[in-house]
Amino acid sequence: MSDAAKPTEAATEMPLTPLHLLLVLGIMILWGLNFAVAKIGLLQIPPIFLVACRFLLVAVLLLPFAKRSHGQWGAIFAIAVVLGLLHFSFMFNGLKTVDAATAAITIQLQVPFASLLAAIFFKDKLGWRRALGMAIAFLGVAVIAGEPRLDGQYLALSFVLTACFIWSIANVMIKRLKDVDGITLNAWMAVFATPLLFAASAVLEDGQIEAVRQADFWAYFAVVYQAVAVVVIGYGCWYWLLQRYQMNQVMSATLLVPLFGVLSGVVFLGEELTVNLISGGLMTIAGVGIIILRRPKITAPEAERL
Repeated sequence: MSDAAKPTEAATEMPLTPLHLLLVLGIMILWGLNFAVAKIGLLQIPPIFLVACRFLLVAVLLLPFAKRSHGQWGAIFAIAVVLGLLHFSFMFNGLKTVDAATAAITIQLQVPFASLLAAIFFKDKLGWRRALGMAIAFLGVAVIAGEPRLDGQYLALSFVLTACFIWSIANVMIKRLKDVDGITLNAWMAVFATPLLFAASAVLEDGQIEAVRQADFWAYFAVVYQAVAVVVIGYGCWYWLLQRYQMNQVMSATLLVPLFGVLSGVVFLGEELTVNLISGGLMTIAGVGIIILRRPKITAPEAERL
């Protein structure tokens, strides 16, 4: 894998500058706000169709900067199916029903799932600390799932959990790639995933044309925000930072994403901040934090999360 795809080998161990710390914080805010922004878009546009529009715009914006990946096309297409089609279809169908705060916390289970698969496929020793972190993280989501407001939404919550597990599978696939940097991967994945998502939407959803005609500014803003703010700007800056610093210097900052995700739901969508949500969220973040701080390399930094 190239230096761009394996930033921890080429990066320095110097502390982050104040400007770069602000950049990391800005990226986490962009990613956290996406939970509320995506949910606003889902109020007007069918989930899979919304994801298809997002990937179409990502492909248009990133393809001019993508490199050709000789001998990796089959692997990238498989990632497009698993991550682009399956993960995002389940994730956005779940997010359509569950509140943004719950989704922002639950999606963090991607890391425990990735840790499990790393132990299976890469013989990565699990250890009692990471096992404890996984248990705490899952228990935290269980606490949130016990809230009365989630009654009748368990199918949607299971979609989010399924998306987490599918992401961890894609994570394994990405870590096995060679000589593919993050921008190139996301560009070609978008190219391959876009027609698959539009086809899936045509089969599984209806009312797409009418939704596009009736959509207001905020629906279109949601699509643009996800493609430009989350992927092009957010992940573009993320990859740039990972080429300059050790992964464990910046990876812990991702624990701020669920915090901003919860706040975005409360501030912009009027979601209720309950005791269960706070306690379960803190447990989940603490569990994921144990895993990240112990083994920052278990997740592929190139993998989109939402």
